[in-house]
Amino acid sequence: MTAQPAPTAPSPSAGHMSGIHLALLLMGALLVLASLGSLAIGALPDLELALAAVLAGTGLGIAAILVGAAGLGRGIADGAPRESGEPGPGQVSPVRLSGHLDPGLSRWKWLVKWFLAIPHVLVLFLLWIAFPVVSIAAGLVILATGRYPAAWFQYCVGVLRWQWRVSFYAFGVLGTDSYPPFTLARAPYAAQFDVAYPARLSRWKVLVKSWLLALPHLLVIAALSGGTWSTDSSDASGISLLGVLVLVAGAILLFTGTYRQGLFDLLLGLNRWIQRTVAYTALLTDAYPPFRLDQGPEEPAPFR
Repeated sequence: MTAQPAPTAPSPSAGHMSGIHLALLLMGALLVLASLGSLAIGALPDLELALAAVLAGTGLGIAAILVGAAGLGRGIADGAPRESGEPGPGQVSPVRLSGHLDPGLSRWKWLVKWFLAIPHVLVLFLLWIAFPVVSIAAGLVILATGRYPAAWFQYCVGVLRWQWRVSFYAFGVLGTDSYPPFTLARAPYAAQFDVAYPARLSRWKVLVKSWLLALPHLLVIAALSGGTWSTDSSDASGISLLGVLVLVAGAILLFTGTYRQGLFDLLLGLNRWIQRTVAYTALLTDAYPPFRLDQGPEEPAPFR
């Protein structure tokens, strides 16, 4: 199984997001959130009426999410890498994460990046509400056909890509002062993420990948992120190794004006391990994540 890695500097025309489909997906996410929230707070006194309203609202919201995600995925599909061939020794990882340290980083800007990233966090919050809805629907399709619907696949990869850019900028690395683009699509930026679209996926693995097969990796990630698994190091609770390392990197940058390359490479390796596991648990690939810390700005060419 050979994956064609995504280019490190995609052209601006690599894809675009449909405003109509994005609005539809965000409205669907808000509708699901509002429907479930109204049930939780008991907004309607009549239980049967409340359940009917929640089911109707949730159903409409899920339909809007799936249609919106499909439209967004089709819009950003141009230039997407694809897997080809059969699994074998020396295969290239279908999950590709990279990040390049900007020269001349501001000493102080990292102190306010979390604030500057709030607009991204708000949009990502709604995109992540839609993410499990799309993943579950895709899982049902995989179970029946062995294929992940391409448009939904590109949407889920796009969410992970957007999250990685924001994490690289504000929370998980602090590796660039360039503001992340507001897009699911591939775009020129210091941080890149992609997953090669699989020709086929195992039907039975859908039932056990996300919890049983991924359990060893989830335990490692829990240890790295302070006890709770998350796709974003900023969401960890307790004492987070990632959070401590990012804070150390920021403190060194503040007092010396330099970002230590060894620390940067370590943070890229930790985030790479997390993102590989996320892609696997989200059913985007059957390639089991390797138990190794691949440090540095670029992915190694082959699995070993």
